[in-house]
Amino acid sequence: MSEQSPRFRQVLDQFSGYKPGKAPTAPAGRSFKLSANESPYGPLPSVAAVLADAAGGVNRYPDNAAAELTEAIAGRFGVPAEHVAVGCGSVGVAQQLLEAVGEPGAEVLYAWRSFEAYPYLTQLANATAVEVPLTADFRHDLPAMAAGVTDRTRLIFVCTPNNPTGTAVQRAELIAFLDQVPDDCLVVLDEAYTQYVRDPDAPDGLSLYAGRPNVAVLRTFSKAYGLAGLRVGFLIGPEPVAAAVRKTMLPFAVNSLAQVAAIASLQAESELLERVDLVVKERDRVRDELRAQGWGVPPTEANFLWLPLRDNRCGEFTDHCDAAGVSVRPYLPDGVRVTIADPEANDAFLAAASHYPYRV
Repeated sequence: MSEQSPRFRQVLDQFSGYKPGKAPTAPAGRSFKLSANESPYGPLPSVAAVLADAAGGVNRYPDNAAAELTEAIAGRFGVPAEHVAVGCGSVGVAQQLLEAVGEPGAEVLYAWRSFEAYPYLTQLANATAVEVPLTADFRHDLPAMAAGVTDRTRLIFVCTPNNPTGTAVQRAELIAFLDQVPDDCLVVLDEAYTQYVRDPDAPDGLSLYAGRPNVAVLRTFSKAYGLAGLRVGFLIGPEPVAAAVRKTMLPFAVNSLAQVAAIASLQAESELLERVDLVVKERDRVRDELRAQGWGVPPTEANFLWLPLRDNRCGEFTDHCDAAGVSVRPYLPDGVRVTIADPEANDAFLAAASHYPYRV
């Protein structure tokens, strides 16, 4: 029998797939997962009831068009249903976008470090990644990104708040950037963490896309809405953009439970956002305490904090926290991201951080 293996695309030799946040190794006592930016809260009772009722119908395929969910999103945000497209989380919609624009010679531009799925999804779409370094204070360098646009640039991701650094772009600088981008180059505002933003000068992408044929907004039900396990995200953008995304969606990508839970979550949004306020309050408390311990922690508008640990300290600090029963997310060699959770988990992290001998 031949020992030759099947042939695969050469690009697969250049990277490994997405690595999810690590679960903690529990010592004596409780352990806490602060590595995946999950909500610390389970579904609301009203959402759980809808899920339980819908579970009996999972022998049937979901609505491939997700018509009721699309109408619910359109109604909630005051946009035409034709401007809405859904997918398997916002990362799934990002992949659909890249499938729509990617081909040999096409360029996809984004800040770096930013969402870690951008590079490999770009490569899988047969496009070329163009990475523009963040500024020294871990923000998007929008002037440098504008200068990096060429006639080959098909899509630009602006992740705000930026994952993993937590920084948000400012409205005025974003408008100035958008004004410089050619109309045939799509700008995608990735706003997965928008509900956690409290900076009054940070933009709302939905207020900017209207009247701009090349601007679209990505959002998700995974974070603030607490539906990470069900995988549903959406795009709002001009009708041709949304139509292209719908064409590249894997059939039945948004399952029936995800659809009904997302609709129920929109209906219970005021109650859900009370939980977001609790996370924001904890975020501020944890950052203040870290700074009191001597840590330099950049401002954040997301549900996580960024510790710019360098000099090989990323892995060391991650192991230190793991030994204390707290998992955090290392981004070698740049830093560590720490999700904000409930007070008990946050206190466990703060205790671990207080016993680490180095600061940034």
